[in-house]
Amino acid sequence: MTNHWIDLKNSDCVLIMGSNAAENHPISFKWVMKAKDKGATLIHVDPRFTRTSAKCDFYAPIRSGADIPFLGGLVKYILDNNKHFHDYVVNYTNASFVVGKDYEFNDGVFSGFDPKKSAYDKSKWAFETDKNGVPVRDESLKHPRCVFNLLKKHFARYDVDTVSSVTGTPKEDILKVYETYAASGKADKSATIMYAMGWTQHTVGVQNIRTMAIVQLLLGNIGVAGGGVNALRGESNVQGSTDHCLLVHILPGYLGTPKSKWSDLAAYNKNCTPHSADPMSANWWGNKPKYMASLVKAMYPEASPAKGYEMLPKLDAHKPMTEYYWLSMFEKMNHGQFDGFFAWGQNPACGGANANKNREAMAKLDWLVNVNIFDNETASFWRGPNMNPKDIKTEVFFLPCAVSIEKEGSVTNSGRWMQWRYQGPKPYGQTLPDGDIILKLTDKIQKLYKKEGGAYPDPVVGLGLQDWQNSHGHFDAHGIAKLINGYFMKDTEVKGKKFKKGQQVPSFAYLQDDGSTCSGNWLYCGSYTDKGNMAARRDKTQNNAQANIGLYPNWAWCWPVNRRILYNRASVDLTGKPYAPKKAVIKWTGDKTKWQGDVPDGGWKPGTKHAFIMRKHGFGQIYGPGRAEGPFPEHYEPLECPIAKNPFSSQLHNPTAYQIASEEKAVANPRFPYVGTTYRVTEHWQTGLMTRYQGWLIETEPQLFCEISEELAKKEKIENGEKVNVSSLRGTLECVAIVTKRIKPYKVHGQDVHLVGLPWHYGWVTPKHGGDSANLLTPSVGDPNTGIPETKAFMVNVSKIKGA
Repeated sequence: MTNHWIDLKNSDCVLIMGSNAAENHPISFKWVMKAKDKGATLIHVDPRFTRTSAKCDFYAPIRSGADIPFLGGLVKYILDNNKHFHDYVVNYTNASFVVGKDYEFNDGVFSGFDPKKSAYDKSKWAFETDKNGVPVRDESLKHPRCVFNLLKKHFARYDVDTVSSVTGTPKEDILKVYETYAASGKADKSATIMYAMGWTQHTVGVQNIRTMAIVQLLLGNIGVAGGGVNALRGESNVQGSTDHCLLVHILPGYLGTPKSKWSDLAAYNKNCTPHSADPMSANWWGNKPKYMASLVKAMYPEASPAKGYEMLPKLDAHKPMTEYYWLSMFEKMNHGQFDGFFAWGQNPACGGANANKNREAMAKLDWLVNVNIFDNETASFWRGPNMNPKDIKTEVFFLPCAVSIEKEGSVTNSGRWMQWRYQGPKPYGQTLPDGDIILKLTDKIQKLYKKEGGAYPDPVVGLGLQDWQNSHGHFDAHGIAKLINGYFMKDTEVKGKKFKKGQQVPSFAYLQDDGSTCSGNWLYCGSYTDKGNMAARRDKTQNNAQANIGLYPNWAWCWPVNRRILYNRASVDLTGKPYAPKKAVIKWTGDKTKWQGDVPDGGWKPGTKHAFIMRKHGFGQIYGPGRAEGPFPEHYEPLECPIAKNPFSSQLHNPTAYQIASEEKAVANPRFPYVGTTYRVTEHWQTGLMTRYQGWLIETEPQLFCEISEELAKKEKIENGEKVNVSSLRGTLECVAIVTKRIKPYKVHGQDVHLVGLPWHYGWVTPKHGGDSANLLTPSVGDPNTGIPETKAFMVNVSKIKGA
């Protein structure tokens, strides 16, 4: 989230798309309803009419997998009707940048595409630069190759009639959404978007979000109160786990993962640190060498930064990033390329796409370790459906761990607030907190390497554990939190201030690249200082400027540097005057206090630095030349889809999407004529591990069901409550049919397209007759930037079970 939960109340218009926030993110909806009480308009665009829809002023249906056409049409509407916030667009976005002559877009494909590699040469999308290397700008927005005009040209095809035909959304509904949301493109107005897995779990998931980011930049809704692009995380600490390197392409603090071609730290810094010749660009990522050096010192305290970098694992430079994705991992496992697998706090036998394949892959391992609070389908895959234990060589170890309330530590919520949780009851029986399990394993492995040696023992033996444990030998959450913040490794003077060895680093501005500081995550530097644990603060005190929009700067701690709204320098004009004085985020005073309100995104005087300090050139990226599919979003159908023609181009699917060529996909396949999608329900959690053991929740939602429209039920002769089979190319599920008015057929290219919706919380372990995972049906295809699977749009059939 660029903003935070409380800030939702400051919005004039809330668009919820790719999410059922009222049911699955109820805390968020508390603040949405406060916005409504103040006069905000609430809009829900979703394949199903849900409790969220019921609370909104307006609901518009949409076919799953057609978000970019809907949002691309909104971009066109804004530009055609001059609804963009002109001053913001010119001053704070790259709309005025002139793109180089190598850039082209033709029939769904951008310049630089290599069909053999299914990848682009992104150098073809570069900006035109002056003699100093600074991008050429045309602030009049008249140059034919400036981003603003290329954007107009790109989305000219996304007219309302075509959008309606692709999305299945009635034309009048589309126009109503566009008109309402585009009204926020004024200085004193703001609108926000709330999204969840309904946007991300697609082969164009990143581009879904990119399209909305373009909308928000055009309307001036980034950096302002009640604005932003706000992701609703599916668990309480998903943001924290991502910050601390959940994904393969990043290290903690979003530092890029080293590759084998960068053999030493100097090569990594040279190739991964952006450089800007523009004196007004803060180019904050230019500090990456300091953050990288501090990270490796946190891991390997006895080593120099150069040696610490050498010990970090590297990605093979000759392999595409997709080789390391989740889906690819199980593909390799299925081909016997893994000996063992740690499944820690997860249930891939139910939670991973193409779950049958995952289960078969685990049967080819030598060993599997499952760390969890209860037995689950992953730990017991060998005794599940279609498994014969006699034929399975995998030795499975189950390590029972403590539940969340039995351990101390922090969670970072969707709004980037790091909040401290204290231990309640002690761990039950012989269970251990995850930290203690990790500590014991690491200690044992280090001793084995010291005793027996190995091919390269240095990274294991050199790992510093001194901050991991307390005096009693148990995992120390406070010690780790201090290490993540970072401290001085020796007496040091920085910016005229002297610090003693062991003293906590006050903020990331004091981190160094010479090994004198450590920090496990530079973004969290400032969270645990000499003043104490900032995440544990529970002070509701605010000054008048902060209270006006509800910043609560003394409650917990927010990365970075306790800034509550990112890119907030874009909320003021070039003199520091707020665009919306009644809900100002920051304000330049000119006196000793200088900035008032939130922690500014850089404390420089107004007009001296570009507003988007994390971007190399200092501007919000309407044109973003870094994504796998291209610098502008483009509609491609899901890799399994009900139609064989894309009206925007001859390119049916995302040409860079992750897929396994040998696996069949259902495209306009009469055997699988209906769009399948997965979602959550209020009563169950994730793969159901913590809820399917609870009798009262099972009584509420006892078994797998599928939702279908009355029209589809009539077509297939299915009655409400009857047992049905839902099948895809990958498997078949037995479930109960819920025939509902909440789903209607979509009119797509003149034909009816039906939706079949399934919750994904079930599995065979419990309850006894609860059904199995909806992911038995989902395909092994994913977004090329992140590898997230496309589980929100795939093709199925539904049929009545005779005699059931």
